[in-house]
Amino acid sequence: MSKLRELFSDSVIYGFSNVVARFMNYLLVPFHTDVFSTARYSIVGLVYAALTFLNVVVQMGMESAYLRYAEDRKEASHIFKTIQISLLAASTVAVALLWLMMPVALSVMNLDSSTSGIYIMMLGILWFDTLSIVPFAELRLARRSVHFALLKTVHVVINVGLNFYLILSLGYGIEAVFIANLAASVLITGLIWAITADLWKGQWKQEWVGTIFKFGLPFIPAGLGHATNEMLDRFLLNSMDPAVAERLYGTDITPEDVVGIYNACYKLAVFMLLIVQMYRMAWQPFFMRHSRDEDSATLFSRAFVYFNAFAAVAYLAVSLFREQIVAINVPVLNATLINSSYWAGLEIVPLLLLAYWFQGWYINFSSGIFIKEKTSVLYKITLLGAGITLTANLLLIPYFGMMGSASATLASYGVMAFVLGIYSKRVMEVTYHMPASFGLMLFCVTIVYAAPAASVWFNVSIMTGNAFLMIPGMVAIGGYIYFTEKKTLTET
Repeated sequence: MSKLRELFSDSVIYGFSNVVARFMNYLLVPFHTDVFSTARYSIVGLVYAALTFLNVVVQMGMESAYLRYAEDRKEASHIFKTIQISLLAASTVAVALLWLMMPVALSVMNLDSSTSGIYIMMLGILWFDTLSIVPFAELRLARRSVHFALLKTVHVVINVGLNFYLILSLGYGIEAVFIANLAASVLITGLIWAITADLWKGQWKQEWVGTIFKFGLPFIPAGLGHATNEMLDRFLLNSMDPAVAERLYGTDITPEDVVGIYNACYKLAVFMLLIVQMYRMAWQPFFMRHSRDEDSATLFSRAFVYFNAFAAVAYLAVSLFREQIVAINVPVLNATLINSSYWAGLEIVPLLLLAYWFQGWYINFSSGIFIKEKTSVLYKITLLGAGITLTANLLLIPYFGMMGSASATLASYGVMAFVLGIYSKRVMEVTYHMPASFGLMLFCVTIVYAAPAASVWFNVSIMTGNAFLMIPGMVAIGGYIYFTEKKTLTET
C-alpha cells in the first residue's frame, strides 16, 4: 500500500498544480465567451488545435525518451544535453519553415493578413514550449514535483493575468490570448532552464543520439494520431456545409459559430482530463521506478482499479450536473461559467468525459509497452484511432454535427484503449479486471442517460433526481473497489 500512496501523493501534487492551472485557465472561458462572438472564439480553438499537431512533430517524442533513459542518473546529464541540443536545432529549422508557409496556413485557422501576427506568436509559443519539455520531464523523473507544480502555476497566473489586463485595460482583441500565452512561455522556459542548468555540464554523446531517436520517433505518428483524435474535429466542423449548420442549429449559425460552441463546451471535459493528466504525470515515472519490483503486476493492477474509481465519480458528477455547472455565476466577471449562447453544445459533454476515461485506460496499459521498449506499436494503434476519428467525423458531421464529432472521439479512444490493452497483456501480464471495470463504466453511462426519465418517473426536479442517482453510482464504485481488491489479494 505504501507504493500506491507514493503514486497517490505524486498525483495529488501534480494534480494540485493542474487543478489550480485549469481553474485559473477556466476563468478565461466565461471571460472569452462573454467578450468574443462564437465565430471569433473559433480562432482560439483552431490555432491551439494547430499547435497540438505541431508540438507532436517538433518535440519528436523526446519527453518520453528522456523519461525512459535518464532513469540512469549517471547518464542523465549527458542525455539531457544531447536531447536539448537536438531540440534546439530541430525547432529552429521547423519554425523557419512554418514561417515561410504562413500565406497558405492562415486561412486554415480563420486568419487573414490583418491577424497574421497571431500566427507568428503561435510559432513563438511552439519554439519556447519545445525547449522546456525535457527540463520539465527532469523535474518529474527526479520527483521535484513541487518545483514542477509551482512553475506550471506561475505560467497560468501570467497567462490569465495578461488576458484580463490586455483585453479589459488596453482594449486588445483576440490577439491578446496569444500575446499572454507567449509571454508566459518565454518566462517559464527561462526559469526552468535556470533550475536545470547543472545538467548542461553533461557531454554531447553521439552514441545516445541513435538510441533516443529510435525510442522517441515512433511517438510522432503516435502523437499525430492522438492530436487527430483531439483536434481534427475543429477543422472538420469548420469546413462543414453552412446549410448543415443552419439545419441542425438554426438560422444565422455558421460553421465558425459551431466550432466556437464546440470548443467552449469541450472544455467541460476538463474535469476528467484533470484526473487523467495528474495520473499520467505521476504514473510514467512511477511504473519505471517499480518495473523491477516482484509485485509490480499486482501494483499496476491495483493502480488501475483506483484510477477507475476516481474517473467514475468525475463522470457521474459532471455529466449529471453539467447544466448547473455552466450556469454558475462568476462574481468577478459577472458572467456565467460559459455564456448561454454556447449552451447548445452541452449534449457532447458525457461522450467526451467517457472518451477521456478511455484515454486513462490507454495510459494505464502503456506501462508494459514502455518497460519492454515496444513503443513502435503505439503509432500503429494511434493511427488506427486517427483513421476512426477521420472516417467517423466525415460520416457523422453531416447528420449530427457536434454530436457526430464527439461520438467519433469516443469511438476512437475506446478502440485504442482496448487494442493497446490486448497488446500490453502479451508483453507484460497484469490483471486489469476488465469485465468489472467495463461493467462499472456501463453502469455509470446508464445512470446518466436514464436521468431525464428518472426525474419524470419519480416526479421530482431534474437536479433532485440527479442527486438521488449519485447514490447508486457511489455504491457501485465502492463495490467495484471492494471486490476487485479482494480478488487481487486472493490471487496473490
